[in-house]
Amino acid sequence: MTSDFSMSAELEQIDGEIQDIFRALQNGFQKLDKIKDPNRQSKQLEELTGKMRECKRLIKEFDREIKDQEGRNPPDINKQLNEKKQTMIKELNSYVALRKTYQSSLGNKRVELYDMGAGGSDPVAEDNVQMASAMSNQELIDAGRKQMDETDQAIERSKMVVEQTIEVGTQTAANLKHQTEQMGRIVNELDTIQFSIKKASQLVKEIGRQVATDKCIMFFLFLIVCGVIAIIIVKIVNPNNKNIRDIPGLAPPAPTSRRLLSDVSGS
Repeated sequence: MTSDFSMSAELEQIDGEIQDIFRALQNGFQKLDKIKDPNRQSKQLEELTGKMRECKRLIKEFDREIKDQEGRNPPDINKQLNEKKQTMIKELNSYVALRKTYQSSLGNKRVELYDMGAGGSDPVAEDNVQMASAMSNQELIDAGRKQMDETDQAIERSKMVVEQTIEVGTQTAANLKHQTEQMGRIVNELDTIQFSIKKASQLVKEIGRQVATDKCIMFFLFLIVCGVIAIIIVKIVNPNNKNIRDIPGLAPPAPTSRRLLSDVSGS
């Protein structure tokens, strides 16, 4: 099976070895149909099982190379490489199921195809491959359909989560914009209040100066009025006091008037 996209030299080499094993498995199972001796069939199955183990190892290596080159390849190439890996796994599963069918017919003890390594994750879904080895073709199809349905449901749930996240993000952005505008208005109002307080402080200082000036004027007027009243009182009490000048309008009557009256009476 040839690929319709470019791969690195390492991936092409691994892919070629895997395809060689698939062809060998296909020819081996065809040859197994022609073998009538149970012992020879059992031996042939063991050889095919060894090729399946080797194929599984190469698929793992193929997966590691994909991950190593993932950062250097464009997304569409990575997607095609992963799809090719899944195709290899499915084809290997079909040969595992076929081996199970032949082994059951022979009545031999089931040969363990995949031994679990000590620790580490399985990049080619090792559990699924082992499970597939104990399933018939119809069970494999049903399991595959069930897995696809579960995957579709998971994708739909992921889409819903993404949509909800986008909606929440949009609402949050709108709230932030509204709060930013509100903060701007508050800052402007604070500036206006600060300016008003500054003007009010200047006005209070000006009024204070005017009040102080008015008090001084009133005090001086009060002193003047008190002085005038004191002079009036002194003039009334002692009108002959020459040390105090007469206030215009408050001078005593001239003595010439009395002489005039005395002269008139004498004549």
